Amino acid sequence: MPAPRIDRIDAPDRPTGLVLMLHGGQPNSSAPVDDRSTSWQRARWMQRQIASRARDQGLSLWLLRFEQRGWNAGAGPEPSPLPVARRALDVVREEHGEVPVVLLGHSMGARTAVAVADDPSVAGVVALAPWLPGDEPVDSLRGRHLAAAQGRADRITSFRSTQAFVRRAGSVAASADLTDMGPVGHYMLRRVRAWNDFAVSRTVAMVQQHAGR
Repeated sequence: MPAPRIDRIDAPDRPTGLVLMLHGGQPNSSAPVDDRSTSWQRARWMQRQIASRARDQGLSLWLLRFEQRGWNAGAGPEPSPLPVARRALDVVREEHGEVPVVLLGHSMGARTAVAVADDPSVAGVVALAPWLPGDEPVDSLRGRHLAAAQGRADRITSFRSTQAFVRRAGSVAASADLTDMGPVGHYMLRRVRAWNDFAVSRTVAMVQQHAGR
C-alpha cells in the first residue's frame, strides 16, 4: 500500500499524544479525495482552527486523506477507509513509538475511527456527527474511551442511532458519552466554537486519562 497522505501539524517537541483526524465521505463513491472534496476541506479547516490549542497541550495533529470518498462496503475485503487508517496508525508508531493516539472523526470518519479503535496505540475516539448505524459493532472500543457529539437537527446521520450506539458501547468501553449539540445540523457550520471546544477538550482528556492509567 502506498504511503498515506497526511497533513501534519506537529508539536514543537516529541508529542505527548497524537490526534489523527479522519474526514467524512459518502456511503458509496470511488472518486478520489482531492483538494475539492468538501469533507476533506471541512476537516482541514477544523485542523487549522484547533492546531494551536492542541500544540499547547503537546499534541500533534494529523489529518489523514482517504484514497476514495466512499465507505464502499462490499467493494473489497473491507470498507475503503479502513486499510488507509490502519496504515496511518502504523506510521505514527514508526515515527513516535507508543505515543497514545486519539481518533477524531467526522461522519464517515467517525465510523472509520470506531472500526480501527482496536489498534493498540488508540486511547479513544472523539466522534463528531458520527455515522453509526444501529448494527455497528462495538467490540473494537473495548477498554477505549468514546465521546460523541451530534445535533438533533442532523438530517444526514441519526442522533437516535448515535444515542443507541453509545449506549451499547458503554458495555465494553472505558467510558462512553454523547453530547447533545442542540438544534444544529451535520456539517458543523453552526456553533463552530462549540464543536472545536468539544474536539480539543475531549482529545486532551483522553490523552491525559491514558497517561494516568
